[in-house]
Amino acid sequence: MTDPAPGMAAAFIGLGAMGLPMASRLLAAGFTVHGADASPEARNAFAARGGQSFATAREACAGLSIVITMLPTGAIVRDVLRGDGDAATALAPGALVIDMSSSAPMGTRALADDLAARGIALIDAPVSGGVRRAADGTLSIMAGGDAQQIERARPLFKAMGSNIFSTGLVGSGHAVKALNNYVSAAGLQAACEAAIIAEKFGIDAQVLVDVLNASTGRNNSTEVKMKPFILSGTFASGFSMALMTKDLHTAADLAGELGVNATIARDTAELWSEASAALGAKADHTEIYRHLAALCGVQN
Repeated sequence: MTDPAPGMAAAFIGLGAMGLPMASRLLAAGFTVHGADASPEARNAFAARGGQSFATAREACAGLSIVITMLPTGAIVRDVLRGDGDAATALAPGALVIDMSSSAPMGTRALADDLAARGIALIDAPVSGGVRRAADGTLSIMAGGDAQQIERARPLFKAMGSNIFSTGLVGSGHAVKALNNYVSAAGLQAACEAAIIAEKFGIDAQVLVDVLNASTGRNNSTEVKMKPFILSGTFASGFSMALMTKDLHTAADLAGELGVNATIARDTAELWSEASAALGAKADHTEIYRHLAALCGVQN
């Protein structure tokens, strides 16, 4: 357990599936945390864990020097801080914003410039590991921005994650997160297609996964997703297809903005968009198997 600086307090905006366990880790480590979420249920859940809950981000941020955002998109982060929410103006002078959402890198840089003009620093620090690792405090955290500000945030990071990476300039954390999820999604897609082909040939997909995990085809999806969530038919990993699709488009869009003709990234994002449209916004991302099976003409 990390030792917070005496009296260290932070606002935590976004108490959803990831935000609630992350904010709870801060509470367990001894930080004072002001939580805010649009959902009364989320606020009540946080209060039940000992946190101070507020209906608006502006109220949660009042007079504090650190605010963490864990929201669905960078556009929502901007709206909360500088748009209708205008929470940034409630922060103390010299405050630090830590955006742990999966935001678009170029948008993050623009927001950082906007906040800097008002004397507020921003670093981006998205996470990887899912709800389970958020709950046990073993997330991987990718932090982009000024090195001194990252050090300022390190006590908070240590309460939430076990792997903390400094990725470079502001926006780089969000870029690395999107690229990580692109590689993850591409690996999952390949594993699903391999399982579909294997079963069509008469090979037990469970056996195929065992072979992959003992061979060079091993990846995160073959190790932790194929059997528990896909071959079992539960499709309940806890990470939505809609969010994965958003991250894939972030990666593909970044390539385009940089003049990189990343055809695999673009094609992957388009396929996942089709799957999300076909299966619905609430589909788990592991349900990509169902979409691929349908494309292959296989009953699932």
